[in-house]
Amino acid sequence: MHMGRTEEITANLAALRERIAAAEEKAGREPGSVRLLPVSKFHPVEDIEILAGLGIDLVGENREQEARAKAEHLAETGAAVGIAMIGQIQSKKANSVARWAREVHSVDSVKLAHGLDRGMGLALERGDRDSESLSCLVQLSADGDQARGGVPEGEIDEVVAAVVEAEHLTFAGFMVVPPLDADPEPVFTRARELTDARAASLGCRLVLSAGMSGDFEHAIACGSDIVRVGTGVLGERPVG
Repeated sequence: MHMGRTEEITANLAALRERIAAAEEKAGREPGSVRLLPVSKFHPVEDIEILAGLGIDLVGENREQEARAKAEHLAETGAAVGIAMIGQIQSKKANSVARWAREVHSVDSVKLAHGLDRGMGLALERGDRDSESLSCLVQLSADGDQARGGVPEGEIDEVVAAVVEAEHLTFAGFMVVPPLDADPEPVFTRARELTDARAASLGCRLVLSAGMSGDFEHAIACGSDIVRVGTGVLGERPVG
């Protein structure tokens, strides 16, 4: 590992944590209540190893093939960091994702929930996993455009029920990505309302993952528990 890269990531992480802390204070939130999920897509696995050395135990990836390769490398090297799948998942990839993912933040259909549950069962039978349950967030669609991933409001109950009832899945909350041309604050506020309503009806604590590099301070003000930041931690993505 290049010492220069380690120093760069260390400085980026410190600066980002200061911004998160300032946003927490401004919003009247408890210090340390917002979890940072660094997004490592398109960056080399060595960057994830640097993050692991800095105390990061979970990173987000968007593409199954890239994430699986990184997860296999990290498992071989014994790095104390897992990967959360935060991108759209094709149903046919559910078995694979269930083998390597520490968490899944993009469950957006009953079919995918069933596929992940089956995949978990197979992975456990084969001894591919130690953990018997896969923590899952249901991705909300703010505009109903399912091509972008996410569950429209009218279908939330059935997808949540599929995760809750699955033998090997644990329903942990919701994730949302505002549409590119939308004001993010109403999207974040509505997602927080939905999260709190489901938490009350299920009698458990649920988290909301909302906010990325460009809007995470708004998300924290609206009640996000997890912010997903790539560029702010690892810099611009390598080209090619």
